[in-house]
Amino acid sequence: MEKKITQLTWKDNFKDNFNPVSIEDDFLLFDKINILPAFYQPFKSDMTTFMICTKGEMRGKINLKPHSTAAPCIITILADKILQYEYVSKDFEGLFIVMSKRFTEGLFPVIQDRLPLLLSVDNTPFTSLTAEELELFRTYFFMLKTVVEMRENPHRREMVKHLTLTFFYMSHWKVHENSETSTQTLHSLLVDNFLKLAEKHYKTEKQVGFYAEKLCLTPKYLSRIIKQNTGKSANEWLRLRYARSEGSAQIHQYDHSANQRLFEFSFAVVFWKIF
Repeated sequence: MEKKITQLTWKDNFKDNFNPVSIEDDFLLFDKINILPAFYQPFKSDMTTFMICTKGEMRGKINLKPHSTAAPCIITILADKILQYEYVSKDFEGLFIVMSKRFTEGLFPVIQDRLPLLLSVDNTPFTSLTAEELELFRTYFFMLKTVVEMRENPHRREMVKHLTLTFFYMSHWKVHENSETSTQTLHSLLVDNFLKLAEKHYKTEKQVGFYAEKLCLTPKYLSRIIKQNTGKSANEWLRLRYARSEGSAQIHQYDHSANQRLFEFSFAVVFWKIF
């Protein structure tokens, strides 16, 4: 029997259970773990979470994929992932940073900056730490806590944003060194995002510049990536989408590379193989 996936919201299930210090509903810090009964069943949450594991072990699933880890380490879980805790050792201790989608997206306003880093987090959510690295992350956590508690400081939110960016880059720089894989996967996401925008706006927007602006790219760069990865130019895709709306074209199928995933247009089914 298939297990039901519960949606756990920030305010209703987390904020009142962990006694955090916070900036409104966007950024929370706490140092006491409280595994709720709902955590042992598949669930999604609407936040991104950093766990600085200082002691003990943990085992569970992220997007149905089994993971296990032991301190010292950093765990980064992005919003809207399917999570399930299976085991947390009695001696487990950690420091926790929890961020809303709005806060996380505000860290990386330009998509070229955001996607490679978030991909590395998504692909490798666990990062082992040396004793020296653990002490460094502990220092950053308590620095963040000090800043969050500066309630009268008008620059508090910006200070927290910059310190949080440091967390992202520090915890995943080793994974991010694999630039070839990151670039290939980034191209796949750019193609998908372009196709989604085309599906939404094709009736009123037929210029590549509109879509390039939405993706924070130049029209030339976007056109090159689309052509390289699909065999058709961005303009050809826009014309094809309009033609499909008139019922005058055929369904096409394309290969992209290794693991297959489904992307649906209302007029066609396009199969991608993504790195």
